[in-house]
Formats: sequence, C-alpha cells, structure tokens
Amino acid sequence: MGLIDEEAQRLHKLIDGLESRVKQLEKNLGAIATRNTAEEVRMILIGPPGAGKGTQAPKIKEKFNCCHLATGDMLRSQVQKQTPLGIEAKKIMDAGGLVSDDIVIGMIKAELDTNKECKGGFILDGFPRTVPQAEGLDAMLQERNKKLQHAVELQIDDSLLVARITGRLVHPASGRSYHTTFNPPTTYMRDDVTGEPLVQRSDDNAESLKKRLATYHSQTAPVVDYYRKTGIWKAIDAAQEPGQVWKNMLSILENKRRS
Repeated sequence: MGLIDEEAQRLHKLIDGLESRVKQLEKNLGAIATRNTAEEVRMILIGPPGAGKGTQAPKIKEKFNCCHLATGDMLRSQVQKQTPLGIEAKKIMDAGGLVSDDIVIGMIKAELDTNKECKGGFILDGFPRTVPQAEGLDAMLQERNKKLQHAVELQIDDSLLVARITGRLVHPASGRSYHTTFNPPTTYMRDDVTGEPLVQRSDDNAESLKKRLATYHSQTAPVVDYYRKTGIWKAIDAAQEPGQVWKNMLSILENKRRS
C-alpha cells in the first residue's frame, strides 16, 4: 500500500502542476488577446490603379486580423443589404448623382460598429480622395476616441502601370489580385485560395487607365500633403516585386506598433 500511496501522491502533484500550467497559459493568452485589441491597426492605403493595393490589403487583413474597407465594395454591399444608407445611396446613383461624403463616412462608421472583423482595426482603400473627406474621416474617428495611425502611399511611375493593369486578374469576393505575367494564379483563371473564377475588369485597358490616372493624381496630391502634415504618411516603392513591398509594409506597421 505504501508504494501505491506514493504513486498516487506523485500523480496528484503532476496533475496539480499541469493544471497550474494550463491556468498560466490561459492567462497569457488572455493578455495577448487584450494587447492585440489595444494595438488595432487603423490605416488608409493610397495608390493609383495597378499599384498593388489589391495584393497588399488582403495580406495586411490576414496578418493583423482587421477589416478591409474598399469604398466601392462597401457601397455595393450596403445597397445590396438595403440598409438605410444603402437605400439613400442607390437613389442618388440611380439619378446619376455622386454619393455624398457624409453617406460614405456613415457607411464606414456602420462597418466599424457592426463588422466583427473591424474589431482588430481597418484598412481604408479608395477613401478619402479629397481633403474635406480626410477631415470628415478624422472628425468621425475623433468622436470614437480613435485616430488614424498610418497613411501608406504605394508609389509607381505611370508608365509601368499599363503592363500591370492590362494583365490584372481579380477574385471579386476577396479582392485578391493576380497578373497573367507577373503574379499568375497556380491554376489558370482560378483563385489560389478558393478555386473560384477570376475576372478581368472591363476598365482595365490602357485608354481607360490614362483617364483614371489623371483623375487620381489631381485628387490625391492634396490628400497626400494633408497626411504628410499630420506625420502619419509613409511612401513605399510599388515598382518592387510584391514580396519586397510587403516587407516594407510590415516594417512601417510593426514599427508603429512597437513605438
């Protein structure tokens, strides 16, 4: 019986030790979860069509567990869901008008309030495009006791964009983008993650691109200057291969989180 008692005591100590270790691990995980929430990413991604936003944004979303709010996709989603803002926006668009800044900012606010992915922060893509929009976004975030951390601009010469754009393929549901030459999918015209079909946008042609670039540059220059003055603007050379662009992006985001 003595040996049995000793073995039982040894097992009890072992179990107690394991339980203590499990509790400590749970405590550590809770601390990590709290820290990740506190360190949410709040950023805008600036860049002309073809600069690589569609490649970088999904990576940022996955890495930092945040939401990717592309203005066009968000607008279509709100209209499809027939939310009050979506209904109002549809009326304006059906009449040939432009959706107001207040409506777009309201949609962003609604996403931050209701989209669970946004608990880890957000990437704004396609907004703001003007200084008044940037000011309106800042005011909305200030009401939530938040502020933007990053305004990252993907810079690339216009001459390099034509080849990129004319071969671009997109997975509509996620926004993941590929290129027939520079970044082809593993299976022809199929998304690597879901296997769903890829599409080429009708306006991804040289003539359309030149018009879009002219509009982009005229609108974006003042916005870039606005964020330069706030101190959160950073530029990345988007002519580099996507892996190097991603390394530079991580360096910007991680340095801010450690500071």
